[in-house]
Amino acid sequence: QLQASGGGLVQPGGSLRLSCAASGDTSSNYASGWFRQAPGKEREFVAAIRWSGRSTVYEDSVKGRFTISLDNAKKTVYLQMNSLKPEDTAAYYCAGGRRIILSNLRNRAAYDYWGQGTLVTVSS
Repeated sequence: QLQASGGGLVQPGGSLRLSCAASGDTSSNYASGWFRQAPGKEREFVAAIRWSGRSTVYEDSVKGRFTISLDNAKKTVYLQMNSLKPEDTAAYYCAGGRRIILSNLRNRAAYDYWGQGTLVTVSS
């Protein structure tokens, strides 16, 4: 199971950190991803990380602003979001899966586990 938290209302240019705690086994070729879904739009990829080797992938519009990281001991993956823009407003979902190759980390169908969304609103 995945439990996401950390969403909220923030002004443009502000920062938020999302957290996603995993309760299952994260030691076997596990990967975590963050996706987001704005009203009326499809769910889209944001960032992903493989727990072994810490390889990361980012969607182009968040590169340099968002950072995905993880804490093995806490079984928690984080999404640090800086320089937030109104277009970042969405429900953010964490996802987990095993044996996802690097080239497939952007594909939401590759993930087996999903947390509930946490809402991020960027507005003045």
